[in-house]
Amino acid sequence: MKRSLIVLILGMSFQMAIAQPVNKFINEQNVTRVIKTLTADDMMGRSASRPEHIEKATAFIENEFKRIGLKYFTGLTTFRQEFIKEMIAPAQVEMMINGIRIEQENIVLASESKSINLTQGLNIKTIDYDETNPNKRQFLLGKVFGMVRGDTTSSIILVSPEFAIEFRELHSYFGKRFINNRKSTKLFVLGKYDVQTYSVKATQHVESIKMANVVGIIPGKSKPNEYVVFSGHYDHIGIRHAVAGDSIANGADDDASGTTAVIELARYFKKIKNNQRSLVFVAFTAEEIGGFGSKYFSEKLNPDQVVAMFNIEMIGKPSKWGQNFAFITGYERSDFGEILQKNLTGTPFEFKPDPYPEQNLFYRSDNATLARLGVPAHTISTDEIDIDKYYHTVDDEVETLDMKNITVTIQAIALSAKSIVNGTDTPKRIDKATLR
Repeated sequence: MKRSLIVLILGMSFQMAIAQPVNKFINEQNVTRVIKTLTADDMMGRSASRPEHIEKATAFIENEFKRIGLKYFTGLTTFRQEFIKEMIAPAQVEMMINGIRIEQENIVLASESKSINLTQGLNIKTIDYDETNPNKRQFLLGKVFGMVRGDTTSSIILVSPEFAIEFRELHSYFGKRFINNRKSTKLFVLGKYDVQTYSVKATQHVESIKMANVVGIIPGKSKPNEYVVFSGHYDHIGIRHAVAGDSIANGADDDASGTTAVIELARYFKKIKNNQRSLVFVAFTAEEIGGFGSKYFSEKLNPDQVVAMFNIEMIGKPSKWGQNFAFITGYERSDFGEILQKNLTGTPFEFKPDPYPEQNLFYRSDNATLARLGVPAHTISTDEIDIDKYYHTVDDEVETLDMKNITVTIQAIALSAKSIVNGTDTPKRIDKATLR
């Protein structure tokens, strides 16, 4: 009886805390409208590597910023922050191991060399099957991307045949991709071999792609040269192999939910008109294929002027603790989370430290780029990433989302940012020396 009364009182306190103006300007109806638009099939999965597939989403976000009344970011004459990236894709790959030709479907090339001709100098490594891991797909993707991003050696990586189904997906990730100035060459090969000899011949095609972040700003009243950034990435993984007739990876949770939050936070702060610091709202492109949007954005500002970054990624479903909870990546690296929680005093909403340290989530979203420059840049999420069966699939649809969870989380972020936005709190800088 007492517990029920406490829960009721907390719930009433939260409703009173958000009654005006948060739930007036951040409401489930508008959240649903925005996210349904971003996840519609005519958005084509929002692949940053296909300008014709992401243009409609870019234009939609741009129009939302215009309707809200945001200003253009420093140095821009539109809401688009455009840049050019080169993309590379295998044209031809031939590989022999111990004199046996390897089938093309069993080879994935991860290299940025236009021409490859190797018979020596490659390390031999393996990705073995772990029968204790409940999610083969997540396990393989984690291993592969860890090797590509964190291992500077050139290698042949033999992938256990037990990953035959999951291996097919690697062709999508390493088919056409952006150049990231990585020097190593890696060949992922499905199968078990005692490698004695090998030969690799490959050629790759390079093309230039125009890309665009969408950026708007509300200038600060008394501290216009101090910035608070609210961000999410609006790109996703585009068109995939069809599953049950569906080939469009709509990216509802990843990260239309975060992009929706950015738009709704912009609407909220523009309405209440009390920000002393300048507020920057940015929808990043190309997060899924190297974080190129956030990297370009970081080059166009002075990081010492950025007081904090609220990066929002995958808030579409309740957290492992239920609704009214979210986690913050890199919680221990600054007092950002403590400040946010202080501003939520009197509500039942709680920000917790990242419960999935083994997933390296702090480095897997756009916050990492600014964090490496010392900015207290953190990602806010509710996703149960360790068991999320929709992540990076065509099944990440709007129907899988909990609109109430998204709305309440956005409202909580708005409230939690209060003292940072009004200039009374400044989070501690992140120690750059501790980051990789």
